[in-house]
Amino acid sequence: MPPITPPASLRPLDTLWQPRTLVWVLLAGEAVAAVLALAPGTDGDRLTYFGVASLAIQWISLTALCLLYLLRRRLGSLSPPLVAQIGLGALLLSTWMVVGLAWLTLRDFALIPPDAWTGFALRMTAIALIMGLLGLAAFQAQWNAKQLAVSAEQAKLQALQARIQPHFLFNTLNTGISLLHAKPDLAERLLLDLSDLFRAALSQRDSLRLEEDLSLARRYLEIEQLRLGDRLRLDWDVPAALPALQVPTLSIQPLAENAIRHGIEPSTSGGEVSIRVEVSDGYVQVSVSNTLPPASARAAAGHQVGLSSVRARIHAATQGRGRVDTRIADGLYSAVVRLPLDAPR
Repeated sequence: MPPITPPASLRPLDTLWQPRTLVWVLLAGEAVAAVLALAPGTDGDRLTYFGVASLAIQWISLTALCLLYLLRRRLGSLSPPLVAQIGLGALLLSTWMVVGLAWLTLRDFALIPPDAWTGFALRMTAIALIMGLLGLAAFQAQWNAKQLAVSAEQAKLQALQARIQPHFLFNTLNTGISLLHAKPDLAERLLLDLSDLFRAALSQRDSLRLEEDLSLARRYLEIEQLRLGDRLRLDWDVPAALPALQVPTLSIQPLAENAIRHGIEPSTSGGEVSIRVEVSDGYVQVSVSNTLPPASARAAAGHQVGLSSVRARIHAATQGRGRVDTRIADGLYSAVVRLPLDAPR
């Protein structure tokens, strides 16, 4: 299978609109205003100076955030380091705008001595530049760390896929070989289904529509039903119209394969595999369930390569909002894939 594209993380500007970030911006502004008011060489009433500095800093911060918010669509296509540099420019521009507006509206109220406005403006500019450069350096370090984390996650997904590809192909091929020996009259049908499955496994598409992926799982189960005969009973409960949702290629088939290997094959009397698709509360839920064989006949747990790969790929493709859960209840083992309807298509 082709490598999975790493999940699209939050864009750098998106974090600026989160309540926690806004609170920290306000608190940092108050801290800077306090430092300015208590610094040696401050003329006049320090409490008044703190009030003016606090007002100016908060307005500067909010103005810079508003400028970035208004430009968010244009900045969305730029690289994050360049966006950070533009953010520094927005901070300096906001500083000059706010200080200039304060001078025009407040100079007659004697909050700051007339000859102190120039020094105040230079000081605010210097502070904005220093704070901006520190923020830029911190962002660069954080961005580099995030890139390394994304690269590590992608390497982990590629390793999982490198394991599941031969695992899937060899198991499916062995199933086909055993069926060809037992029922040669079904060879043509088998080869057509195997061809579709191999084409999907070796294709360069990292995602399929949910309907297509379910179709591949259906073909795999039909092959297994031909091999196992009456030992395998299938129950499909799928709506006629499915959401146009993209899922990682071969997300359902490995779960169906686990159901056959661990639920049906170990039992002499066979069992039932059921696939159900439900849509509710903004999510699509795909359940693959199988009856449990007698305890004495259960197969070894194995390495769960297929399940691990599906879980990791669903998590990556949905940015952590989708998941794969497993449970045992009422004599059934179920693997449940939960996908958000508003996932990228």
